[in-house]
Amino acid sequence: MDYYLNARDVNSKIYPCPVEYTGVDPAGNRIDFTNYYMRYNGKPYYAVSGEMHFSRIDMRSLEDEIIKMKMAGITMISTYLFWIHHEEVKGQFDWKGNKNLREFLSLCKKQGIFVLLRLGPFSHGECRNGGLPDWLFGVPFDIRSNDEEYLFYVKRYFNEIGNQAKGFMFKDGGPVVSIQIENEYEHASSPWEPTTENSGEWTPSGNDGPSHFKELKKIALEAGLIAPLYSTTAWGGACAPVEYVMPLWGGYPFWPWIFYGDDIKEHPATTEFIYKDFHNNDAPKYYNFDPIYPPEDFPFVCCEMGGGMASFYRYRFKLPWASVEALANIKAASGCNFLGYYMYHGGTNPKGLKVPYLNECALPKVSYDYQAAIGEYGQIRESFKRSKLLHYFYKDFEAVFCDTKTVLPDDAKDMKPDDMESLRYSIRVNKGRGFLFLNNYQDHAETRAKEDFSIAVELSEGKIRVPEEGALCLDKDASAVLPLNQDLDGVTVRYATVQPVTRLQKGDEIWYFFCRVRGMKPEICVEGNDPVKFSDTKTEKAILKGKDGRQIMVCVLSVEDSLRFWRIKLPGGDLAFLCDQTMLEDAGNLRIESIGSVEGEIAVFPARESISINDTSYKAKRDDGIFSYFDISYGKNNVSLSWEDASSKAKDSDGALRRPVIGSPITSTKITNARAKIKIDPASFDCCKQVLLRVEYTGDIGYAYTDTELVSDNFCNGDVWEFGLREYRNEVLEKGIHIYISPRRKGGKVCSDSEMAARFAVYDESYAEISGISAIPVFDCRLVL
Repeated sequence: MDYYLNARDVNSKIYPCPVEYTGVDPAGNRIDFTNYYMRYNGKPYYAVSGEMHFSRIDMRSLEDEIIKMKMAGITMISTYLFWIHHEEVKGQFDWKGNKNLREFLSLCKKQGIFVLLRLGPFSHGECRNGGLPDWLFGVPFDIRSNDEEYLFYVKRYFNEIGNQAKGFMFKDGGPVVSIQIENEYEHASSPWEPTTENSGEWTPSGNDGPSHFKELKKIALEAGLIAPLYSTTAWGGACAPVEYVMPLWGGYPFWPWIFYGDDIKEHPATTEFIYKDFHNNDAPKYYNFDPIYPPEDFPFVCCEMGGGMASFYRYRFKLPWASVEALANIKAASGCNFLGYYMYHGGTNPKGLKVPYLNECALPKVSYDYQAAIGEYGQIRESFKRSKLLHYFYKDFEAVFCDTKTVLPDDAKDMKPDDMESLRYSIRVNKGRGFLFLNNYQDHAETRAKEDFSIAVELSEGKIRVPEEGALCLDKDASAVLPLNQDLDGVTVRYATVQPVTRLQKGDEIWYFFCRVRGMKPEICVEGNDPVKFSDTKTEKAILKGKDGRQIMVCVLSVEDSLRFWRIKLPGGDLAFLCDQTMLEDAGNLRIESIGSVEGEIAVFPARESISINDTSYKAKRDDGIFSYFDISYGKNNVSLSWEDASSKAKDSDGALRRPVIGSPITSTKITNARAKIKIDPASFDCCKQVLLRVEYTGDIGYAYTDTELVSDNFCNGDVWEFGLREYRNEVLEKGIHIYISPRRKGGKVCSDSEMAARFAVYDESYAEISGISAIPVFDCRLVL
């Protein structure tokens, strides 16, 4: 089928943002905003923000986790400040250990990554009371308001933050370039956790409108919290007065919260994966985007795109990794020049001083893994590997991408999320050059491959048909960004059916790396030449020549190699790697973090004859003209554990655990191997950076204890439960780990018809089982080229 887009005479109108968001650091570096994008020293800057909460990360591993964010192409870390984490006890502030804001900002500065501080006072983030301390419950004044008594405590809290962050504002040469005021004001609240479930009491959502932002911003400025950008969340009709703050947007395709209100049985397909135009004054109003300002006057900035989603007790699912890549594709195609994920790095809730758990009751008490691109204990997920490729592209092509304008097909405004037949496509273009976007992922629906189609785009310099001959295909759940009329260092690529990733320099050679699109025949068409075709499966190189004799080198990565691809830009030269494990770079020093693998392969660009891993030299086994390939060793797996079924003594001969319930018509339940005692060999911690415990189980909730202290918990969603032990090393060695799986139950009811004060529960079925436990080493290896 043939599709058509008319993008003739598209010329983006770039002008300064009507509200001045600007700042200058001591070196003279300047940040400001046009109506399209952030600028750094007057040039377009494509920001990629990822949420990571420093108070939910073990301080001993924090720097490496920041480095992982940087390696993913994240240029800015956004982080909530949860008031209850820092002033759980009224008047007693805690900035120690994992709550050390100053250390977090220092590490971000060291690693060259910007910071967006989300002050609150109300934050949410599935934190207890939305982050508000318990002592604010029942006070004789209105919270989230302009009440003088409330603002007294806010001022005291903001002053504490200002003292901790002193010297780390952008104006001081620090990393803090943005301050968020409040969160979802007049839109969202959270349960008051000090009350009982039946009380139905919720924190206020606020009702003082713009005047409250005026007061909070004044307090922040007086506290020294001065940044180029002030912002707030704007979706859902939230108050976001542009005279004080820039409105931020987002979108989630997975909504666990809907299962706690109306009697909803099935999650609907959402509109998040349909292309829209969020930077167009004439665009129709969209779900979750209804700005009170002309959209073309302000950049479309995201701070909460679903980079994952927590499993809530009443809604559990495995996050499809392709959803994160597709959402980053959709938001950029729809006008976003400032991506922001929530979450990009999962975490662990700190323990409370007065209450043991500082989370919201609908989530696990300890874990806040969020199925994020980087897991709670630093695990790299496939969503990380997929989104990383887009981040490299958006950043390396920011100069030609940021000023492009969205153009949609005529029927885009009428497309429904359950439409699995229509092709989803869009372009961003300016002055005859642009990028074609395709998406074949939809949440809560079964997609299928799109086959035998082409797209003709009418540009000011003429029509381009993609491809020139033949047809395109796109696998189910795949998405893509394809260049149109792009100048690559003097070589004009009319179109390509491979996705651009990055530009690297090798001596005098310019190299462009592309990745294959799943299902699509790979080719690159240079102006004046026939398309250069590539293998469907192999990583290959080619030389592309322009009309005036200029040439560039291109590498087209296979689908598998693209997920192993890392690029590092250093003053001494650009590097690229193919590695299944995690690459880390710190001030030019290279490391590899390997989870579970003691041996592996690494490929290095530019090619070389030898490398060193942990002072052991390795010779290249082959060279394909792009990379040199090495078989390497990460370390020796000396991790060992023993575990036994702690329920075995209570079992009958058939293996079932019998627990009679007095007076119940159901006199037994079957619980197989639902408790375990685990011992770890002390030497296990000596050979590696971390030890991950993996538990395969079925049931309701998994709990892990060192004696009586809960160290991890997990709502069963069919995936493996994984948590780290290094943080609890001494307790683990002294007391071991106790695992308990609470049973999943069906057909339950509470019998309360006794004439005395008695109640008991009966169930038709209960089941819980541990099917496997293993300990996985995490190695940290020095790499020298």
